Amino acid sequence: MAGRLIDRLLGLPEADDAAIDVGMARDLRVPMPDGAVLVADLYRPRGAGPLPAVLIRTPYGKRQALVRLLAGVLARRGFQVVIQNVRGIHGSGGEFHAFHDEREDGLATLKWVRAQPWCDGRVATAGASYLGYTQWAIAPYADPPLAAMGLGITASEFVSSFYPGGALALHNTLVWSSLMGTRDDRRHPLHNRRVRNAMRHLPVGEADMAAIGRAESFLREVTGNAENAAFWRETDHSAGVATTTSPASMVTGWWDLFLRGQLRDFAALHAAGRQVRITIGPWGHDAKALRAVLADQVSWLNAHLHGDAAELRRAPVRLYLQKADRWLDFQQWPPPETTPAPLYLSHGLTWDEPSGPLDPVAFTYDPYDPTPSTGGPLLAPGRGGQRDNGRIEARGDVAVLTGARLDRDLDLIGPVSAAFHVRTDTGHADLFVRLCDVGPDGASRNVTDGMLRIDAAPGEVVAAEIEMHPTGYRFRRGHRPRVMLAGGAFPRFARNHGRGEPAGRAVASRRVRIEVLRGAGHPSALHLPVWAP
Repeated sequence: MAGRLIDRLLGLPEADDAAIDVGMARDLRVPMPDGAVLVADLYRPRGAGPLPAVLIRTPYGKRQALVRLLAGVLARRGFQVVIQNVRGIHGSGGEFHAFHDEREDGLATLKWVRAQPWCDGRVATAGASYLGYTQWAIAPYADPPLAAMGLGITASEFVSSFYPGGALALHNTLVWSSLMGTRDDRRHPLHNRRVRNAMRHLPVGEADMAAIGRAESFLREVTGNAENAAFWRETDHSAGVATTTSPASMVTGWWDLFLRGQLRDFAALHAAGRQVRITIGPWGHDAKALRAVLADQVSWLNAHLHGDAAELRRAPVRLYLQKADRWLDFQQWPPPETTPAPLYLSHGLTWDEPSGPLDPVAFTYDPYDPTPSTGGPLLAPGRGGQRDNGRIEARGDVAVLTGARLDRDLDLIGPVSAAFHVRTDTGHADLFVRLCDVGPDGASRNVTDGMLRIDAAPGEVVAAEIEMHPTGYRFRRGHRPRVMLAGGAFPRFARNHGRGEPAGRAVASRRVRIEVLRGAGHPSALHLPVWAP
């Protein structure tokens, strides 16, 4: 009865679990090559012979509610599920070193599972977020390949999410590191408030002390290696994506922090001719996404382990067009009917390139009073996504340019970027650009944005190429596009101190004047993916 209620709440097809008696073996010991032993639980239909296995590797504990929910949903449908705590987590030996040990440990676990008498040799993987990353840590190297992969709100590399555009993603980094730093403790009643307040702590490399009262290794590594790409090289599995032959199903959201990476993974697999599909919904890194992930992974595993091929007939790309309340199917990403269209900075915004010279768009950023942020792809239920930007746009340290009212709906589906010409008086600055939708009521709501860290000579004109968040969005007739420019978006991104010092250690600050050039000679524009079927 409880299982049927859960399925109904999750919108899943009802499982025929009356005939499935699921047994559970706790704390199976899985040896690693270096002598460490990791623990795992096995969910298995009683009395069954060898079966394919679904492997789930987690840093949150195999008894965590969401992990057990996934295991229960799969087990009630006749799947054999192995849930393992990664190294250093709740009974697994060794020390947890986020992202660094998942390839070697994952491959050793895969080999162990295949050797068990209850496994028929076929192993699939499932899970979301870090549980998706642990799949990518083994998939390109697995021999034989995984039987199937269920990849929810995740990517083959996370480094670009630590430093989008070269700027430290402070909010998401501190939220996750504080979660992991208190995983063995009862959290302080004011934990979330303490973490938010700690985002103002300087230097940011020691913000863990203010947030949870102790050093946390992941925060120290991210803040201490913002300028050291080599440190993260072994955690990046994106080079192996195209060679991965395992059938893969992906779920992500327009407001998920891993969206860009996951779309790159999909494009690489699709271009290589692999069996892959992706669903992009109107959610972020949240419970709505997890509900979609569960439904997707049940159907995908059912197809590849139980032979129910009905779900394999859908288009490779299914996405939700925001503000149009429509789900659309496409054969590729981005859709072939999408055309990049420049939206130029002029006296406002114009689709025609300015023919004459214009004064630069200028503003001053003060690290002691950093330009705040609202919404976007955040690890913060109820705080991310689309928000009213009016309070920020009224500040003196931002520039706002608005286009004319649209005489027809404008649909954007695909990657978004900005190509600006920028100079600063210190040479060290961040440029935050946000595209907003201004409705008839005057409210300005964010659609997509991007950040770029600039390091140049004082006064040098820099050709700034800014990768923004992809989107699927309808600007309705009568609405106006708006671009907001700022020198920061705090605390989503750590403040730029204007002195070129390492991000994790910087304390001293100086104000920075930023100029975005426009007009003839130095045109600056957003490049929007206009969908016109």
